[in-house]
Amino acid sequence: MGIELSSEARVAPLQSGSPTIATLCSHSSLQLFHGARQEGFRTLGIAAREPPRFYDAFPLAKPDRFLTVPSIQDLPNHVDVLRKERSVLVPHGSFVEYLGPEAFMQLDVPVFGNRAVIGWESDRRKEREWLESAGVPMPKRYERFEDVDGPVIVKYYGAKGGRGFFLAKDREALKGFTPTGPHVIQEYVIGTRYYIHFFYSPLNTDGFRVATGSLELLGMDRRDEANIDELYKLGSAEELRRSGLRPTFVVTGNVPVILRESLLPQVFDIGARIIERSIELFGGMVGPFCVEGIMTEELEFKVFEISTRIVAGTTLFIRGSPYSDLVAPDLSMGRRIALELKRALRAGRAREVLS
Repeated sequence: MGIELSSEARVAPLQSGSPTIATLCSHSSLQLFHGARQEGFRTLGIAAREPPRFYDAFPLAKPDRFLTVPSIQDLPNHVDVLRKERSVLVPHGSFVEYLGPEAFMQLDVPVFGNRAVIGWESDRRKEREWLESAGVPMPKRYERFEDVDGPVIVKYYGAKGGRGFFLAKDREALKGFTPTGPHVIQEYVIGTRYYIHFFYSPLNTDGFRVATGSLELLGMDRRDEANIDELYKLGSAEELRRSGLRPTFVVTGNVPVILRESLLPQVFDIGARIIERSIELFGGMVGPFCVEGIMTEELEFKVFEISTRIVAGTTLFIRGSPYSDLVAPDLSMGRRIALELKRALRAGRAREVLS
């Protein structure tokens, strides 16, 4: 069952009873609305206070309608509007972070994918339990600052775009640092960062088979982070701290990358392990997820995190990536989500891709 794309021309909307693809106006919403439109879905943008003006600059990605709410936290009070629009919510990092994982999981509106996965991603200890039990190589974890015996990075729970992360070369460098929320202490692995964009389809009967479906690789990126990507030019970490400067990891943009072809079997194996274990733990993942890790000089890929939804780096590939072009032409992650939903509806299998 190969992927069948709609024609490039403006696609006629699906029947009046078909769902509306809805998401928060942030993060990766441009490609989500654009991909939904390519496949004939109506679209709904959720905005706090008023719709962002920048959508006027991108008419092919502007949602058909907006739902404005006083704040994102107020969205549960407006689920009647979402249901009236027959909305299917597509989660992304900003959507889940701003609303809150628990509130998102409790919304009485259909969600693309298995929303149970949000509880595993938003808790870094549960996330590690999942990945380690899947046999995925990971950086070492420390329970206490006193146990640190090398470079570490301290990360907070949730999708915060790198905000607040703290880097230290040893235990001594952690003195004076006080975490401000739930966190993990993780070995800082030296190597090259890769963010690998996967899509799992429970409906496909061909391709790279995993469980009852197939796993697709649609792109890769690396992230520009302020201010860590430029601070190194000023000197060593000790000199920077004496000057009152501390490295931060706030993501400000994304850069496309590709991996050595000989390393692809390794990352596909990791993706497959993650999917298979997710099925055992909470019924499995559906749709987009991103495996985030470091390729060491020994050519071992160590996974430091997983994003169980569409990631912003996929927006690099609205017209397709070097990988997705080998699956189908002009295939963005946003369009791939719309295609999966359309296929499920036509096959009477919507329950397999919605929760």
